[in-house]
Amino acid sequence: MRIPSSSSTSSTSRRLLAATALVAALGLTVTACGGGSSDNGSSDPSSLKGQTITYWASNQGTSVENDKEVLTPELNKFTQQTGIKVNLEVIGWNDLLNRILAATTSGSGPDVLNIGNTWSASLQATGALMPWDDAAFAQIGGKDRWATAALGSAGAAGQDPAAIPIYSMAYGLYYNKQMFADAGIANPPTTWDELVTDATKLTTGGKYGLAVEGGSLAENIHSTFVLSKQRGGNWFDDSGKPTFTTPENVAAVKQYVDFLGSDGIANKGDAEYSQNQTITDFATGKAAMMLWQSAATSIKTHGMASDAYGVVPVPTQTAGATGDAAVTSMVAGINVGVFADTSHKDASIQLVKFLTSDSEQQILNSTYGSLPPVKAVQSDAAFQTPDLKALSSVLTNSAAPLPMVPTESQYETAVGTAVKDLFADAAAGKAVTDSSVKAALQKAQDQMPSS
Repeated sequence: MRIPSSSSTSSTSRRLLAATALVAALGLTVTACGGGSSDNGSSDPSSLKGQTITYWASNQGTSVENDKEVLTPELNKFTQQTGIKVNLEVIGWNDLLNRILAATTSGSGPDVLNIGNTWSASLQATGALMPWDDAAFAQIGGKDRWATAALGSAGAAGQDPAAIPIYSMAYGLYYNKQMFADAGIANPPTTWDELVTDATKLTTGGKYGLAVEGGSLAENIHSTFVLSKQRGGNWFDDSGKPTFTTPENVAAVKQYVDFLGSDGIANKGDAEYSQNQTITDFATGKAAMMLWQSAATSIKTHGMASDAYGVVPVPTQTAGATGDAAVTSMVAGINVGVFADTSHKDASIQLVKFLTSDSEQQILNSTYGSLPPVKAVQSDAAFQTPDLKALSSVLTNSAAPLPMVPTESQYETAVGTAVKDLFADAAAGKAVTDSSVKAALQKAQDQMPSS
């Protein structure tokens, strides 16, 4: 277990208080995590040989084991180059935030870790992560190597980023070309009214027009954020105070739940989906459309050929929308950070430098089917496939970051759960009304910390 030095006791105490409040708000269980050995305080890679650091990687592949197969040879390469050993642990998304918050309160944890980019501001507020100022960026090649959109989801505005973008993603509408042709639909929908009309035609013979991941808090947040943004809505005001019950947010949530409820274009069983079953249903022809982020690799594992489906921007409320009304995705992605209390700071920075190098960005993002946030790699041939070009355009032109506020993590949990419960109501045949949606969002807002 790593013990903070006396010089960091005051800042660590403040961090522990902030993190404890965050854990309490989320209702998470705190447990201890392990650390590693100390480095010698030198940024010279040759002097770091023999050091051992711990890396918590998020699940990006088809399974935790698949991630280990992908990352282990790359980390071995890093060890060969630097002499720094890496203890790898891949953590599933259902456990990752819990594990990270537990580490912030225990005073011990990994040295390097992946985080969902939407958590950046919340974890930044705890002080748990090392801030990436200009000097730190200089050690990994400079801040200008990264796309502006990716850095926009790396922490609160006006502060040094809390973590570095490593994988970028964006949402698109995936559609089955043959199912569309069989239904006599010439083109994918560009508005939500068109989507419901098309999906109704495609819902027949035990197959559905659309698949949704109703049990996933994150998917619920991502979609309702976009649907609200298209209406000019926001989930927080300029001071960071939650505004969950606005007419725009109520309408966004109701529209999303209605796909499974009153519209009847999604299977009622989708209300329980939380393990990427949406991708399985789409790839196996059980659903003609899905709203998803960078799914090519996962689709391929189910045997669906890349030319059997298309990817276009998520629909908007009206044709030809501009400004916020034209937002079709949140800025999705994964960031890599360094724990502020690590006794392996220089070795950890070396690992971040390796993972974000041009060569590793090409290897890792092409393997996972994601987009490289490092600009020099974006023109690589691996990222010029039709689906990735479409998603890259979305990320550049019509994506917006989720609220970068300290309570973002609580928002994801509270509102994501509210939407999950509304999906369950719809699946059970209960009417989902403006009033019931507003009541659910009010309950979620009441769960948010006052400051």
